[in-house]
Amino acid sequence: MAGHSKWSKIKRKKGATDAKRSKVWARITRDIMVAAREGGGNVAMNPRLALAVEKGKSENLPKDNIERAIKRGTGEIEGADYEEVNYEGYATNGIALFVETLTDNTNRTVADLRSIFSKAGGNLGNAGSVVFLFDQKGIFDIPATGLNEDDLFLLVADAGAEDLRQEDDLFVVETPVEAFGAVQSALQDAGIEPEEAGLQRIPNTTTKLDSDAAEKVLKLIDIIDEHQDVQAVYSTLDVDEETLAAMADG
Repeated sequence: MAGHSKWSKIKRKKGATDAKRSKVWARITRDIMVAAREGGGNVAMNPRLALAVEKGKSENLPKDNIERAIKRGTGEIEGADYEEVNYEGYATNGIALFVETLTDNTNRTVADLRSIFSKAGGNLGNAGSVVFLFDQKGIFDIPATGLNEDDLFLLVADAGAEDLRQEDDLFVVETPVEAFGAVQSALQDAGIEPEEAGLQRIPNTTTKLDSDAAEKVLKLIDIIDEHQDVQAVYSTLDVDEETLAAMADG
């Protein structure tokens, strides 16, 4: 995994403030609304919705909030009309950033992101400027405790996964986008609950910077990530363990 994935996990382990929880809840709520709008409100028939709902439950999103978000998505009650829009650009030192958003005002979102990039010495690019540097994959983070790696590999490989590796106390399963639902179902049938699951943009090339330069890029990523419309940020930055540890202690 590239640096920001590791950094995000470290930040989660350090604990979330109420403000950050509100941000997480808003992000999941938007995802539930869009999933329900595109695939219907039946969780059993809509894998994306099922994933968003499970993520909401894991973050203690109240049941009433989940149900309202589904109804807003299906049009049963009024709500904002969110659109999925991706933005691409570069941070300093040529680090590519891919930003996924759900927004009800694209003019606001693009203006805000252009300003954030510019203030940090980067630039927001045109569509297609960095997308080729990332491969979209399904990723499952599964607690390793009590699981046999060989048995898990056979289970997920049979469902279409293309990689299984261990990172610290997690097994990370990587799948093609088209196999995500099948692997998700196989894990559910086996009673295995991922700590986190979803589609991610995995960089096919990465750049390692010194600690000072890396910290500047990570700060930019965090500022982007805090924007109300942003769902996820991916980068081509590769950060060594020593730098991550130093920043985690900071």
